[in-house]
Amino acid sequence: MYSLNVNGKVQKVDAESEMPLLWVLREVIGLTGTKFGCGIAQCGACTVHVDGQPVRSCSVPGSAMTGRKITTIEGLSDGSNHAVQKAWAEVDVPQCGYCQSGQIMAASALLKRKPKPTNKDIDLAMTNICRCGTYQRIREAIHVAAGTKKLAKSDSGEVAALVQQIKV
Repeated sequence: MYSLNVNGKVQKVDAESEMPLLWVLREVIGLTGTKFGCGIAQCGACTVHVDGQPVRSCSVPGSAMTGRKITTIEGLSDGSNHAVQKAWAEVDVPQCGYCQSGQIMAASALLKRKPKPTNKDIDLAMTNICRCGTYQRIREAIHVAAGTKKLAKSDSGEVAALVQQIKV
């Protein structure tokens, strides 16, 4: 038995000491927003923050996180109102959505370290895999969250003009 600080709450954990943090979060504590992808710390679907840094939770024992501050997607913000979560929705990043909690956690950690990242910064930091290939939308959403890019708001006249061009 050990204790973990998860999303600001102390959780008593009754699990084997070598059980990966991912499974402690999902199966013992019941926070299922963190996803299993590969089990070998390659894909990033299981990314959480440990003391503010992105960590692939499938590769670290839960017991090793005693005394550390763990933040999952459920604890990133109240009501999904973190700038990254808002930008994700605004840009319509998810396709299947499976990897998105890990992507959002990695992106929010990047913006905490580097509030105005360049494309190169994003490419270097965002090593999570998206099987649907939404990398361009992920990059765009990070820029939107950072305030370095605004989405163009098209009005119905512009849309009608585009539709006319397509018909011709």
